[in-house]
Amino acid sequence: MNSYPSRVQKHLTVLGFDFGTKRIGAAVGQSLTGTAQALPIIPARDGIPDWDMLRALVTRWQPDVFVVGLPYNMDDSESDLLLRARKFGKRLEGQLHKPCFGIDERLTSFVARGEILRGNRDDAVDSIAARLIVESWLAGLPAVSPATPS
Repeated sequence: MNSYPSRVQKHLTVLGFDFGTKRIGAAVGQSLTGTAQALPIIPARDGIPDWDMLRALVTRWQPDVFVVGLPYNMDDSESDLLLRARKFGKRLEGQLHKPCFGIDERLTSFVARGEILRGNRDDAVDSIAARLIVESWLAGLPAVSPATPS
């Protein structure tokens, strides 16, 4: 799983995830605006998501790519959860047929909890974290390349 595509030829719709073993936060974003919105939590059993719910999200939002937050430890080492998040990303690609990118998501849950404390109680922490993951990924996306003349 790479961090970013090398070139972008159009504006993208992104479906992003904050992976967890019991809940998976979800968000959808647009490269045109660089913003995202939190979506309902996807239930999971030992890291296995409700695939029907994921398929429904793909049908509704028609994303071009997926982004999965990678929970590195603060010392840059890889956690067991990071390995599971990568596996989830590979399964997304394989089952839903869209490219998947990973991004370091350290501190997104911490920031999401802060948003809830400041009054944003409409979304669960996991979906707010997913929104932050998508917005962070969009901020690092290369600019749209002009179309190549034929």
